[in-house]
Amino acid sequence: MTDAPDRPHLSAALDGCTIVIAVDRRSSELTAALERHGATVRQAPALTILSHIDDEALLAATRELIADPPDIVVATTGVGFRGWVEAAVEAGLDEEMERAFAGAQIIARGPKARGAIQQAGFTADWVAESETSHELGEYLVAEGIAGRRIAVQHHGSGADGLDELFRANGAEVVSLTVYRWGPPADPEVVRQSVLQTASGGVDAVLFTSAPGTSEWLAEAERADAIERIRSLADRGRLVMAAVGPVTVQPLVAHGIPAIVAERGRLGSLVRGVVTHFGGGHAPGVDTDHGRLEMRSSGAVLAGSFLPLSPTSTAVLGALFDARGAVIPRRELQGVLPRSSQSAHAVEMAIARLRDGLGHPDLVKTVVKRGYRLDVEVPWIRP
Repeated sequence: MTDAPDRPHLSAALDGCTIVIAVDRRSSELTAALERHGATVRQAPALTILSHIDDEALLAATRELIADPPDIVVATTGVGFRGWVEAAVEAGLDEEMERAFAGAQIIARGPKARGAIQQAGFTADWVAESETSHELGEYLVAEGIAGRRIAVQHHGSGADGLDELFRANGAEVVSLTVYRWGPPADPEVVRQSVLQTASGGVDAVLFTSAPGTSEWLAEAERADAIERIRSLADRGRLVMAAVGPVTVQPLVAHGIPAIVAERGRLGSLVRGVVTHFGGGHAPGVDTDHGRLEMRSSGAVLAGSFLPLSPTSTAVLGALFDARGAVIPRRELQGVLPRSSQSAHAVEMAIARLRDGLGHPDLVKTVVKRGYRLDVEVPWIRP
């Protein structure tokens, strides 16, 4: 079997960017989309999806709904609703399921669930714009559900309060869990992704589920890296990106700024990251040679990526953060590897950085004080 030919790059917007995707489902698709814009992608799913499609309890509940059709069907996730339909197909129940749902009101918790409903040949009668179970529950309770039979397909993290809410308001509930979250396939990969992120070696981390976001952040706390990650995100040197308003909530709870995909889709998530780095939204400084932006493996100058060694990138990062203010040699020594923390090593590192940038005058020597970036409007340190 031969490898498929490489797909052409769509842009160079993510050149020099290392991106961690902390997802399991559709990770290959997301990786390919990012790579087509020049990114280097590291897959580090913090959780895995364990399918329940062979679970007899799921099929028993499906047969129960076929025998006594529901008035309302609630789909909380796209992957879960698709898995439910696939389980029915495998068991030869799909046609009976279709007939049982023909007269039901079908409700979706967001666009991904609606897409799965449509893919299965049904029509979503209402979609929660906020993608939250809270909004979905409020809508149905306001409609009046007393005496109605409701089938609720749950997401992998388990209870979301819908069953209890509906029963408290007089509904009969048939609860179905199609998949659940399991531990990461390789915990060490997740840990290394956290450490690399905290050290400045990552430009963006992408999340597509709230449980996955929570578990990745929990690993960051276990590794004592959460404060460094928050600091990088606060300074704009790290982008945390979530597929929707539910997925971003664990980041919000930790006080970590993030960008949220506009439409709750993976394509929108990719576009948000591409627009951030390729559209001039990343932090930058203006120089005589064009706008300078940092990347984890170098810098972008006047729209072109310049690959740099890890040491040169670290030194440039310190100068970049100072925005034209002078950085003393002693302070730059702390940026270098422990084996080369000396005044002479700083001079050598600056020389290599100037060579890598191709414009030696971008890094100015301030006699008896240190070094600074030659920016158009330097920021004076207090």
